[in-house]
Amino acid sequence: MNITVFEDLDTLYKKAADSFVDLSKKSIGKHDRFTVALSGGSSPKAIFKLLATQEYTDKIEWNKVWFFWVDERWVPLNDGKSNAKMTNDTLLDQVPVNKDQIFPMYRDGIEPEVYAEEYEQSIRNVLGEEGIFDFILLGMGDDGHTASLFPGEKILNETEKWVDAYYLKPQEMYRITLTAPIINRAENILLVTFGESKRHALNEVLNGEYNPEMYPLQLIDRKENFHLFTDKEATA
Repeated sequence: MNITVFEDLDTLYKKAADSFVDLSKKSIGKHDRFTVALSGGSSPKAIFKLLATQEYTDKIEWNKVWFFWVDERWVPLNDGKSNAKMTNDTLLDQVPVNKDQIFPMYRDGIEPEVYAEEYEQSIRNVLGEEGIFDFILLGMGDDGHTASLFPGEKILNETEKWVDAYYLKPQEMYRITLTAPIINRAENILLVTFGESKRHALNEVLNGEYNPEMYPLQLIDRKENFHLFTDKEATA
C-alpha cells in the first residue's frame, strides 16, 4: 500500500482533492465516466468543500461523474446525521452534476434491508457484474471500523452481497453499507484518517495481527491501489 504522512491537514485535504481530479481525468479518458463511492465524516467534508471551490470545479467533468455512498445512517436525507445531506450541502448542490447520477443510500417508505438489495442492483446497473468502482473514499473510526463495518458484527463475514443493512445495537439505529467484497474490487481506494485518537487502531490495522473482528479495516486489501493519507499524530 501507499502511505503519505502530512505535516498539516490543509495539505492533506488539497492532495486528496488533487487525487480526485487526477483520477477523474484518468477514468473519463479510459471509459468516459468516473464512478465513485464517498464516505461521510469531518475529513471528507473538508475535501468536498475544497472540490466545490472555483479552483477545482472547472477541472472536473461533473456530468460524467456517478456518485454512490460507502455507507449511511438510516435517517431521512434532510437529517443532520445523513452522509448524503452533508455531501449535497458541501459539494453536490454546488456543482453541475446530473441528478440521475446520484444514488443516496436512503429512501422513504422502504425497509433498509430491502433497499440494500435495490441499492446493490443500482450499482450493478451502472458498474455491471464486475462491480469495479473507479474510486472509493474511506475513513476509519477510533475503533478501527470503516464504512459501517463495525467490530464484532455479522456483516464482517459477508462474502457475497455488495450492499447490506443491519441494526447496530450500540447506536440503536440501522446502518446500510457497502461490504468488504465490493470495496476490495475498486480500482483506487483512498483512506483518510488522522489525529491522536486514531493512533492505536491504525497501528493495529497496519502492524498488528490479523484480527478483522476487532479491527474491521483489516478486511480491506492493502494493495498497490490502496492509498493512506494520514498525519504524524496518528502515526507517532
